[in-house]
Amino acid sequence: MNAMKNKVQLIGHVGQEPEIKAFDGGKKVANITIATNEYYTNDKGEKVEETQWHRVSAWGKVADIIEKYVTKGKEIAIEGKLTHRSYDDKEGNKKYVTEVVANDILLLGK
Repeated sequence: MNAMKNKVQLIGHVGQEPEIKAFDGGKKVANITIATNEYYTNDKGEKVEETQWHRVSAWGKVADIIEKYVTKGKEIAIEGKLTHRSYDDKEGNKKYVTEVVANDILLLGK
């Protein structure tokens, strides 16, 4: 049952070109957004599409794969964990971020 704790799986399309940052010592992080779509029928019988955007960060080998093969619009599947963090912006305001830290990626589509 431990394997199911804090596990996120998403399949969607990449919203912008990946942002890659390299750090001292060779560490690398890739940041992307993924759009997932859900469909439902509203009270009027109309089919409605709802899009959710998800922030995703990846480190190490997964970041390398994203850097080499992932582009805007590409359909991918990711697996990872949900994280929350905060930081102070340039004006000193506290900002809160929820994102998925990916530990696996699968390239889908063409």
